[in-house]
Amino acid sequence: MPDGTPAADHARIEDAVRSVLGSLAGDLTATEAALLAELEGLGRTIASAKQEIARLRVDDITERHIPSATDELDAIVEHTAGATNEILDCCEVIEGVSARLQGADAEALQGVVTRIYEACSFQDITGQRIGKVVAALKAIEGRVASVTGRFQQAPPDAPAEAGAPAPTEGQRLAEGPQLPGAGVSQADIDRMLAEF
Repeated sequence: MPDGTPAADHARIEDAVRSVLGSLAGDLTATEAALLAELEGLGRTIASAKQEIARLRVDDITERHIPSATDELDAIVEHTAGATNEILDCCEVIEGVSARLQGADAEALQGVVTRIYEACSFQDITGQRIGKVVAALKAIEGRVASVTGRFQQAPPDAPAEAGAPAPTEGQRLAEGPQLPGAGVSQADIDRMLAEF
């Protein structure tokens, strides 16, 4: 019974191709030999690609990286909407003040407020564009899962690639804005400062 390793699969394919080509007319012609060499090279390329795909750690991509990216993008949309609403609330206050003014000052304030309202339209456009990126990431995730589903996982004798080393506490603290519930708490910050 075949052992199912990539090398055994490659050997079976090569034997089958040689058998078919050999049965055509005995000895191989130059054209048939060139065809055989091309087929063997193609077989090696396919086997190598299968091994590379198996080592990609697709589960990390589909279970961690893409969901994390979409969560970050959703947070961007949420924070942008919050900031825009705050800006618009401030514009209403400025409009109230400008209504009590007269002349050039009132006109200047009203002109500035109008420009701010116009500039805040970026939030809607940004949200739409980020929505397209999220949809694209989800489509990529689906395709990656589909492609990798066609290939078997890494054979047991394939060495597992070492993951990235765990970040130090300083690196973790310097990662910038975090999703709600994922960031560093004030207690962590106080504890770290107390250590100095």
